[in-house]
Amino acid sequence: MLYLIGLGLGDPTDITVKGLRAVKACSRVYLEEYTSVMSGGKEALESFYGRSLVLADRDLVEQGAEQILKDAHETDVAFLVVGDPFGATTHSDLVLRAVHAGIPYKVIHNASIMNAVGCCGLQLYNFGETVSLVFWTDSWKPESFYDKICKNRKSGLHTLCLLDIKVKEQSIENMMRGKKIYEPPRFMTVCQAASQLIQIIQRRRDEGEELGLTEDTVCVGVARLGSDDQSIRTGTLRQLESCDLGAPLHSLVVTGQLHPLEVDMLRLSAEPGALGHLTMVDGSTYTS
Repeated sequence: MLYLIGLGLGDPTDITVKGLRAVKACSRVYLEEYTSVMSGGKEALESFYGRSLVLADRDLVEQGAEQILKDAHETDVAFLVVGDPFGATTHSDLVLRAVHAGIPYKVIHNASIMNAVGCCGLQLYNFGETVSLVFWTDSWKPESFYDKICKNRKSGLHTLCLLDIKVKEQSIENMMRGKKIYEPPRFMTVCQAASQLIQIIQRRRDEGEELGLTEDTVCVGVARLGSDDQSIRTGTLRQLESCDLGAPLHSLVVTGQLHPLEVDMLRLSAEPGALGHLTMVDGSTYTS
């Protein structure tokens, strides 16, 4: 049996009772380490679970899945994911590989950023398509996430922006030389995400394009949700460009139309003047 087990968001104790029982019963336990990370890392998880963990990087999961599934016909294997197991499409591929190999599987769910983000005060059913923001390079600056945010806002919907994580990445030089030398981990911050969005806004404004959001659009930055030191900051996109929410992981929410109750909740974490640009769309809805 292959078990896909969500670990939750905050720390090792967030695993469910059902998940912990499965971890203790499995003969091998893999920890996926490239779509998200948890406070304390592998050592803290091993200490709490009382089990040794095998780190599973992107190459192992996407190209060496057979190693994870080895002997899973005869023994139980656990695959641990920070958040919920289906928070990343790559884990669906692992399930399909198991099914094609005739290996049964079981999913044990947990909280993820996809539902925990509701703690910022925005109602979950008012969210549209989730987008990912990646680190730009000198030669690669994709903007497709901006267009999806604008599409959501046109429908009055909020957008959860998942921010890039670079773990076990190689430089182009080392990759070309075939050297297994990895760059230090990098985690995109809310201020970096806001900066990239503002650069897109400024460029498209210069080109005369009608804008779907501006520097004054109300956004929410969140960091380390589920942890004791989680941080939530509401501000205009310009204000969040200079904010410091501390250690990773960060996410950004770009608001759409706001219900008055959502506005009241946002005031709890708002920067001075952050909600001053709100305009009333109708008798019960605001936008920025």
